[in-house]
Amino acid sequence: MTAGAASPRPSSSSATGRRKRGALLPTVIAVVVLIAAFVGFTQVYTNILWFEQLGYLRVFITRNLTVIGLFVVAALIVAALMFVSLLLAYRLRPRDAERISENMAKYQQALDPVRKVVMVAVPVIFGLFAASTVAAQWQTVLLFFNQEPFGQTDPQFTMDLGFYVFTLPFLRLLIGFLVTALLLAGVAGLLMHYVYGGIRIHERGIESTRAARVHLGSVVAAFLVLQAVNFWLDRYSTLTSTSGKWTGALYTDVNAVIPTKGILAISAVLVAVLFVVAGFIGRWKLPLIGAAMLVVVAVVAGGLYPWAIQRFQVTPTEQALENEYIQRNISMTRQAYGLDDTQVTPYDATTQTEQGALREDTETTSNIRLLDPNVVSSAFAQLQQFRPYYQFGDTLNVDRYTVDGQTQDTVIATRELNSDQIQGWYNQSVVYTHGYGVVAAYGSRVQSDGKPEFMQAGIPSKGQISDSYEPRIYFGENSPNYSIVGGAEGDAPLELDRPQTNEGDAADAKTTFTGNGGPNVGNLFNKLSYSIKFQSTDMLLSDAVRPDSQILYDRNPRERVEKVAPYLTVDGKPYPAIVDNKVVWIVDAYTTASSYPYSTPSVLEDATKDTQTAQGTSAALPPERVNYIRNSVKATVNAYDGSVDLYAWDDQDPVLKSWQKVFPSTVKPYSEMSADLMAHVRYPEDMFKVQRDLLNRYHVTDANSFYANDDVWSVPNDPTQQNRGVSQPPYYLSMRMPGDKKASFSLTSSFIPQQNESGNTRNVMYGYLSANADAGTGKDGVKNENYGKLRLLELPRSSSVPGPGQAQNNFNSDTAVSNELNILRQGASEVINGNLLTLPVGGGMLYVQPVYVQSSGDAAYPTLRKVLVGFGEKVGYAPTLDGALDQVFGGKSGATTDSGAGVSDKDATAAQGSGSDSKDGGDKASASPSPSASASDPQRSASLQEALDKANTAMKDSDQARKDGDWAKYGEAQDRLQKAIEDALAQDGASPSK
Repeated sequence: MTAGAASPRPSSSSATGRRKRGALLPTVIAVVVLIAAFVGFTQVYTNILWFEQLGYLRVFITRNLTVIGLFVVAALIVAALMFVSLLLAYRLRPRDAERISENMAKYQQALDPVRKVVMVAVPVIFGLFAASTVAAQWQTVLLFFNQEPFGQTDPQFTMDLGFYVFTLPFLRLLIGFLVTALLLAGVAGLLMHYVYGGIRIHERGIESTRAARVHLGSVVAAFLVLQAVNFWLDRYSTLTSTSGKWTGALYTDVNAVIPTKGILAISAVLVAVLFVVAGFIGRWKLPLIGAAMLVVVAVVAGGLYPWAIQRFQVTPTEQALENEYIQRNISMTRQAYGLDDTQVTPYDATTQTEQGALREDTETTSNIRLLDPNVVSSAFAQLQQFRPYYQFGDTLNVDRYTVDGQTQDTVIATRELNSDQIQGWYNQSVVYTHGYGVVAAYGSRVQSDGKPEFMQAGIPSKGQISDSYEPRIYFGENSPNYSIVGGAEGDAPLELDRPQTNEGDAADAKTTFTGNGGPNVGNLFNKLSYSIKFQSTDMLLSDAVRPDSQILYDRNPRERVEKVAPYLTVDGKPYPAIVDNKVVWIVDAYTTASSYPYSTPSVLEDATKDTQTAQGTSAALPPERVNYIRNSVKATVNAYDGSVDLYAWDDQDPVLKSWQKVFPSTVKPYSEMSADLMAHVRYPEDMFKVQRDLLNRYHVTDANSFYANDDVWSVPNDPTQQNRGVSQPPYYLSMRMPGDKKASFSLTSSFIPQQNESGNTRNVMYGYLSANADAGTGKDGVKNENYGKLRLLELPRSSSVPGPGQAQNNFNSDTAVSNELNILRQGASEVINGNLLTLPVGGGMLYVQPVYVQSSGDAAYPTLRKVLVGFGEKVGYAPTLDGALDQVFGGKSGATTDSGAGVSDKDATAAQGSGSDSKDGGDKASASPSPSASASDPQRSASLQEALDKANTAMKDSDQARKDGDWAKYGEAQDRLQKAIEDALAQDGASPSK
């Protein structure tokens, strides 16, 4: 190569390659961003389709526009304040180069090239973080702008209670947000002034320009004004304070805290003025002294002074000085939780029994429920499941239905799909789409062999409730994640409807969903959107998704109500009912607040915890801290098409009224409820559990007694569970409370003295709470005026009436009962104690507990075998309720019981011996026989007791021989045991099974 020759140029191919590589990365990034944007869009789009199909699109739009609006406004405010602060600091920077130190000059040189980006990016980033907190409080903002007055005032400031529930939380949110925004803006301005020389730190101290002083002085002044507002609001917040022994403003708050907070508010405003003046004149001594004094006053007047008042004035005479404020706490707490109208009745319960004592309690004794919904699920499954792809919930539900003119307590369940038994996308999403039918059994009677006596059963579903209702359960507590259903007229049915019941039919029946239950998924765009949502390529490619197909999802009744009404807290136990020939899920929902004056707060999760939530059979409420609750909404979810209806049950609740202004036309008046629906509305469990938890202390309405804290109650632990650390759940019963004219469907619970950690406190009955759960009147849209009425039977504090734990102990320790239970356990059978029911009858407290026996084997299920009854210290134990009552009440209780309230020992033993026959649908009920002679005898015969003793001895000898390895003695003991069992059964009125 000669000198001066041109250097070789890069080949066109290499240049092209670099251009391609250079363009590749932006292209990939753009594609990824577009894909992510489209995926995000599909989530929003499918939500819109879901809400629109249900008719609640306005809820989705209003909520999300509010969240977006709050986010944008909050982000803009924070970003704007920070940007303005940075911009002012930069523009007001000193121009004199001598003021800039060498170090600061280096920082400026580093910052200048990216200054404009930093001045925009930093405010935006901080704005986004701050805005996310505000956007999460969308409910607080909407309630403030749509608040409804309570029409009642607080006892301290005479402000409408709506100020505390709606206005005060919003003002707190607003002030807190503005303080955060000002602090961020002030720090940003301070740093900018420092970097560009507005503020200099040197050996002689801190030097600043006039512009920097005015700027930062104004920020500090604004901050102090906000603190003044905070101090002023603190006066009102004392009414919800929990820092004292009782919630609310107490003597020290009223006489020390509230006045000093007012003084601090005025002082903060004065100091703010001093900072503004100092910014202009450049003299900081006075405002700094003022700020220091403000801090001193805040510590002394806001802390030390109230402490001194409390310690030296209140504590020595606390009861007298706090009496007025304790009374406020009692009254406002009872009012906030709906306890103020509780009817308290003294009930001097007896423990003595006599013949005919239950003659006046016919309405109660004839409805005593022997079927435990927490136990008999497996019996329903074995007798009514029919196919492995069906299932029943672990805990069934209690309702009531009118049969032959009489109201019957009913244990009811829906036959839903068991998705775990279904394999493959096509089967899971297209074929097995719904459960089939409602199964219901009489609560107070069983068949003679102990099986449930069904009033509604079979496939097709027939029975006493309805023969013509829509039985298909597309929406339930155990529905599949999603299903593709429906089609055009003439399309071949793809969904399995139900098993065929005719012997000649080999194939199961097929069906096509014909309702409007979900968004259309037939067009390509919707299909693609839902394929992305559920991450399913099968949905996109399968020809089972037809042009008129619908997709059903979010099918749990609780979740559906929570989604269409996100401002409600939903009860943990929805229940099914056949209403107007449709299966609907009835869901209770609550409006709550956490700033009701003087009301003691409750944590919903803790207050509603019991056996059912501990076992997961009832959903636990969130750990939300509230001090006001109303069962303001009754919701229904149609089990066929999933339609949701919300009814304003408590239409006077100001919180609900406020939400109705936010979401108009989404909640219907309860006057639109049909008479049939009204007949199945019941008092909600979680509301009742919160109320009974408060009544442990707030049954006391006198401030002096409340202060003494000498009459605190406890909800008893569930005595039927091994884990004694969980509360006994409330029970639904049809019963007549003492003093009432007629029976009503009620929700009940007991109270015992407060239990100490040692566990030695007496487990005796102190109170019995009942809520009238009958809402129906037989007329459309008309409530029973007694619905929701709380009745509290208050026993004397010298009561010796056993509590549930003591009653269970009486059952367990009774020798004759223990021996007979040991007999029932032979052959690896399991004895299961049912729920322990408490009833105020016969002038005292009657305990009734069904006893079930379940044999070994995969297909085993529990059947009723005996009934335990306790009254005072006396125990009855017989195959029938009537027989057990007669044992307790001197040979003749006078009670009228259901004709099937018990079993025939002969039939029950034979059924247990033959194992569980799942082919027996149990549709036909047989009347229970009359109690045996021994059951009606007040004392068990001597020969029966002798046989039981022999059986007990033989069992002990068998165990010892087995341990010793002496099989000859073991065989001889087993022969004696068998003979003793046969003798015992014969004496108890049953023939031994062969």
